[in-house]
This record gives sequence, C-alpha cells and structure tokens, in this order.
Amino acid sequence: MIGFLTTSACAVALLIGTAAFAAPPAGSKLTVATIGEPATLDVQLSPVILVQEITQHIFETLFALDTSGVAKPLLAAAMPEVSADGLTYVIPLRQDVTFHNDAPMTAQDVTASLMRWTKINSKGKAAAAYIDTIEATGDHEVTIRLKERFAPLVAMLSQYSVIMPESTLADPLVEFVGTGPFRLEERRPDQYIDLRAFEGYTPPAGEADGYAGAREAMVEQLVFTPVPDANTRVEGVLAGQYDYADSLPISAFDRLEASDVAEPVVLKDSGWMSLNMNMKEGVLTDVRLRQAVANALNSNDLMAAAFDDPGFFTVNGALFPESSTWYSTAGMDIPAEGDMEHAQELLKEAGYDGTPLRILTTRQYEFNYKMAQVAEVYLEMAGFDVDLQVSDWATLTSRRGDLAAWDIFITNSVFPPDPSMHNTFTASYPGWYETPGKDAALASYLSAVGEDAQKDAADALQTQFFTDMPIFKVGDFNSLSAASKKLQNLEPAVWPFFWNVSVGN
Repeated sequence: MIGFLTTSACAVALLIGTAAFAAPPAGSKLTVATIGEPATLDVQLSPVILVQEITQHIFETLFALDTSGVAKPLLAAAMPEVSADGLTYVIPLRQDVTFHNDAPMTAQDVTASLMRWTKINSKGKAAAAYIDTIEATGDHEVTIRLKERFAPLVAMLSQYSVIMPESTLADPLVEFVGTGPFRLEERRPDQYIDLRAFEGYTPPAGEADGYAGAREAMVEQLVFTPVPDANTRVEGVLAGQYDYADSLPISAFDRLEASDVAEPVVLKDSGWMSLNMNMKEGVLTDVRLRQAVANALNSNDLMAAAFDDPGFFTVNGALFPESSTWYSTAGMDIPAEGDMEHAQELLKEAGYDGTPLRILTTRQYEFNYKMAQVAEVYLEMAGFDVDLQVSDWATLTSRRGDLAAWDIFITNSVFPPDPSMHNTFTASYPGWYETPGKDAALASYLSAVGEDAQKDAADALQTQFFTDMPIFKVGDFNSLSAASKKLQNLEPAVWPFFWNVSVGN
C-alpha cells in the first residue's frame, strides 16, 4: 500500500541533473483515469485541481514546491535576489530551457506570461495589486518591482503562473505550448488528453523532491481519460485498464488493498471541505445568514457522510490542519455539532423571507455530493428553503463564476503554502470576499516581518475570517486514489504527477 503518507513523504532519490533527453521505452504508456473532462487546459484562467493535475506535465513555473512546501528554482536558475527593502526581486532564468515549439525560453516570454497571469488568474490579480513592474532586465533575467512588501510572492510564482511563448499568448488560449517533460499531442474532449514525451526537455539539476527538482518523462505516452463515475474508475484500475485512478470512494479501500493488480494511494490532510458562500449577490450577502448557515451545520455528520471512515477525516474549522505550522484556533467558537437554536435566531433576526438557498454540487466528487445531501437536511431544519442543484464539475466551475446563479457551492481544496494564498481571501474568487476588516487583516499579514509577527498576523486574519464567514470550513480529509502495482517511483501527491514514473512488467 502506498498509504497514509503526507505530501511531504518519501521523495524519490533520482538525480538527473542536466542530462540529455533519454528516450523512454518505445510504446510505453501510462493511463490516468480522472474525475472528468477539464473545462480548459489554460491553468492561468482556470486554476481548479483537475486542470492543474493535467497541465503541470505540459507547463512549468519559475519555482516549484518541494515536499516540505518550500519553493525551489524550476525555470528560474536560482532563488531571487531580494533588495534590502523587500521591494525588488531579481530572478535569473535558466538558459537551457526549450519550449515545445523548439523556441528557447527568453526573459521576454517570462515577462509576457507573468503579465497575463496578473490579469486573468485569481491569485495573479491579487499579486498585481502589489506589483509595480515586471520587466526583462537581461536576456535571461526578469525583475519584479513591488509597490509595497508582499511576503507570498515567491510562493505564488510556484503555482499557476506558468510560462509560455509570448507568441502563443491569447485569450482564449488556443495553443498549449509549455516547457514541461510532456507535450500535448491531441485532445479529444470527453475521450482523452494525449501527452507525449518531449525530446527537447532539459530538467533542472538536483534530486527529485516533491514538485521540485529533476524531472524525466519515463514513458512515451501519458494519457488522461475522463471517467466521471467513481465506481467505474475503481473497476478500471482493478482490471488493469488504468494505471492510476484519481479520487476514489473510501469504500474501495479494502478491495484495493486486497488486489494483486492495484494498490491504494492514501494522502493524509490532502485537502479540506467547505461550503463557499456568495457574498456579492443573493440571500447570503447578509452576514447574519452566513453565520446562520455555519451554526446550522453539524460538522461531525457532514464529514462522516462524506468520508464514511473516521480514519479518513478530521473535523476542523481552522484554515490549516493540525499538522501544519499555520494551525491555529484563533476566532473559532462554533461547536462541531453546530448550534441550531442560534441559527434559527439569526434567521429570524435577519428577516429571512424564504428565498431559496441555491446550492451547487457535483457527483463527480462523490464526497461533495454526500456532504451536500446532509447539509440540505440541516439547513432546512434551521428554516432555509434549499434548492440543491447537481451538475458535472465543469458546469459547476463555470456557473460559480456567475454571481446571480448561486448562493453556496460545495468544494474541496488543497492547502496552500501560505495563509494569504487561500482562494477565499482572493476578492475575485467566486464568493467575492471583500470587507474592510478582511482587507486590513490581510494587509497586516502581507507586511508582517519575522516569524512571530507573521504568526500573530495570521491569527488575526483567521479571526476576521470567522467574523465575516465567507465560507464554512467543515474539516480536513485524506484522499484515496489507486495505482497499478506496475508503476515504479510513484510519489504520492495531492496533484499526482507522472514524470520520473515508469511502468514495469
């Protein structure tokens, strides 16, 4: 069993350095069953887990996170040189990087890609408020100048801020050309996304360590196949049809553990569950009704319904799991079983008029759907009229961008490397969390200097979060996937990656 490992578990001791491309075995193929069809392959535009999972093989960022969540150079040649006032970041670029169209990566490509990121990506837009200029200051050097200190800049440059040739940048993106170990060969929507080993790839030096370090395409073909039904994914990996199956029901664990063909892959604290609320339009613009939602829900029952086995979840309303250095109980005052009486008082105080509470969910993440069913019961007990709307995940992610279409969407998210990088705190992220208190608390955190000051500011930010209640965070979970026993050097990861992974006999 590749089981009960955190994302910091057992890095693959693989040193590739800057070796020339070594062709993988002819005809070698690795097939991944995903939860569905991604709405796009433009990860700057749609930073959802499924899009990131696939496109990280095609596109790369300047930095990548190692197994400890620390940023390391990827397309950058080294960590940035930061000025004494913390406002200027000089980033040297590797000179051995080639795009899939065989063009060399230049500082101009990097600058153009980062500018696009600041305009269309939710985290990029958040960073843009602090960025004064992004410019090429040499053929292989980019300089970012800030208006004011912005502590999470390098962490943000490790996710979604992918680098593409300037010539391919468009809105919408029609050419998906990156620098990764795999290139896009063909995409047939609802059938497959076919990636091929990129012969022009040169990995960064160093041992493979999480998403950082050496990368090598060890199979000729990497295919992502959308399989929306979770049970079909289970049966497929058990039958040897898929080499890896993502996001499986917990009930499949025993069968996988007993299989001679596949084995379970379990990741502890791999994510968290939440009910995200629309603060910009509709019923929940009134903070009293958002607080009513939070008080009406029994977190114990919601997590038990979603994950069945207590070994796969922890009830926790804090923004980070207990295993994180960022864990805090600051501001937490709602009991795990909820407070139904207080919820009903809040509905009465707010003058709730029976307007339907529209909840978006999907069956592609079965635990989301199960949680939605239990939440519906509790919210109706409190006095809400609930309209539960079920769709595929791609439709949900599209609809949640329409502020007039919903009041709550249920989602699961991964833990970011920095408190300020929680999607919730990004004003442009669906839910549109903007209050004077949040803005002030976030600004204090971003300008905090030193570990103690940052921890105090993070506690204040979480306290403000509970005051405003933009989402109701239910708990943390361990996720279950499965891998063929033929896979070699697979490192469990929240966003599973398949460079450095080979398929044996």
